[in-house]
Amino acid sequence: MAKKSIIARQTKREAMVEKFTAKRNELKAAGDYAALDKLPKNASPVRLKNRCQLTGRPKGYMRYFGLSRIMFRDMALNGKIPGVKKASW
Repeated sequence: MAKKSIIARQTKREAMVEKFTAKRNELKAAGDYAALDKLPKNASPVRLKNRCQLTGRPKGYMRYFGLSRIMFRDMALNGKIPGVKKASW
């Protein structure tokens, strides 16, 4: 599991990106890059990192489910993800 501080930092960034999205779009449309520069760095969506919703793990992230590969496997084997079953042939 990721450190609580890292998860909190990511949550803070997500909130800031959401808060400044409209303003960023306005400034970009107007071509006012000087004002765009003055926005907080964490307001940029590029600074976000995909993380597992349960553990905060940054690597092995499965975008469709929002989980890391490890949590996906555990949940799938326990039958907690509908429509997913172990392959056999």
